[in-house]
Order: sequence, then C-alpha cells, then structure tokens
Amino acid sequence: MAQSHATAIVHPDASVAEDAEIGPYCIIGANVTLGPGVKLHSHVVVDGHTEIGEKTEIYPFASIGTPPQDLKYAGEASTLVIGKRNRIREHVTMNPGTEGGGMVTRVGDDGLFMVGVHIAHDCIVGNNVIMANNATLAGHIVVEDFAIIGGLSAIHQFVRIGRHAMVGGMSGVENDVIPYGSVMGDRARLSGLNIVGLKRRGFNKEDVHNLRRAYRMLFADEGTMGERVQDVAKLFDGNGGVMEIVKFMAAESSRGITQPRSGHAD
Repeated sequence: MAQSHATAIVHPDASVAEDAEIGPYCIIGANVTLGPGVKLHSHVVVDGHTEIGEKTEIYPFASIGTPPQDLKYAGEASTLVIGKRNRIREHVTMNPGTEGGGMVTRVGDDGLFMVGVHIAHDCIVGNNVIMANNATLAGHIVVEDFAIIGGLSAIHQFVRIGRHAMVGGMSGVENDVIPYGSVMGDRARLSGLNIVGLKRRGFNKEDVHNLRRAYRMLFADEGTMGERVQDVAKLFDGNGGVMEIVKFMAAESSRGITQPRSGHAD
C-alpha cells in the first residue's frame, strides 16, 4: 500500500503505486495515476485525468490537473501527463489540455519548476527544462529540452522556445525563440546566444564558434530572412546545432521569430 497520511483524501479509483508517498492534507482525484516513488509533501491537489511519472516530487500547495483557465473548455476529459523525476515546487499550477489544442498537456522528465510556475492548457514542455519563480506559460506553448525560463517571465500563446534557449528574468516573450538563443526585455529581443548554458552542457569551442557565425549571418542586415536561412543551410549543411536552428526557423509557426535589436546580432 502507498504511504498515505491519515489526513490525505485519496479517491478509491485513483491508481497509486505502492511506494508513492502522500503527505498530510493532500487530495487525489479519481482519474489520477501516481507512478512509483512519487512524493507529495503536503496540501497538494492532484485532480483530473492526470498521470505523474516515477520519482516526481511535488511540494505544498501545488495544484495539478485542475480544469484549464480557458472559457472554451467545456469539461472534456482532457489529460495532463507529467514525466519522471520532476521537482515541482510550492504553488505551481499545471492544467490539462483542451479540445482546441489536442486534449493533452505534456511535461517531460527531469524538470525543475520553481515556486509559482504556471503551465497552461495544451503546452508541451520537454526534458531538463528549468522554470524559475513565477514564470508562466500561456496556452499552446512548446518549450524544448534544456530551455531555461527566468523568474517572472511570461510567454505568449503559441510561442515556441527552442532547445538550450535562455529567457531572461522579467521578460515578456511574444515570438519564437531560436534554439541556443538568449532573449530578455519587457518585449523580449534576442541578446545573442546562451553561451553560459552551452559551456555548462559541454559544447566545445568549435561548436560555439560555428553557432556564433551562423547567428551573425541569420540576423545580418543584408537580404531577407528567407535568403539568410538558405545561405546558412548551405554553408553549415551537416552541422547539427546550426541545422537545428535552421529547421526551427523554417518550420511553420503562428508567431514570428524573436529578433535582435538593430545592430546587436552578436
């Protein structure tokens, strides 16, 4: 049997692994699945059609799987799927999907979601993502692996945040952020590449040098964006990191690409 505190309320239809820990005053709904080693500290609410992967740890007053904050939501049995080994801190909220967005919100593995983080309906969050205190995702956002979103930042609906990208604290992000990019500002602009993050994750000098060359070409003043993307694709064909940026920029999106301020393609 799961280790459930006497004050916790666990619906008899919930699926709870034998070694899960459910702390004082937690409330677990009927359609919830808690995987092996999941730990809920206290005062955690997990509801809706929610699946939480093994060894994920959730801290007090988090609200996970409650209905989306979307007026179009009509009670459809949408889902929230949270992966393994995540750390979900106090007052975090994560909502399931909606009929208009694929019916599922997904959070990957090994993430850190600090105090007050909000992940709205139909978001897709990758692995090893860090969201600092009170960072918020509106609906339908994609955050790729290893992205970092600084505290008090707000990301607009349908925006894509590329792999290894960095969003500076207190930023308002209205457009897509390229992989490896670094953005900041009230209406965020590219401020270069996430060099610190690249070094921390073992990218060598040649990798960083190639990414920098490609970045300068992509955001130069000459030609159109389409022409510059084609030029970079030809010059760096076969370079995994650069081609990741090229594919990201060429992909269909309802949002534009976040640009540097004039004269700051560094």
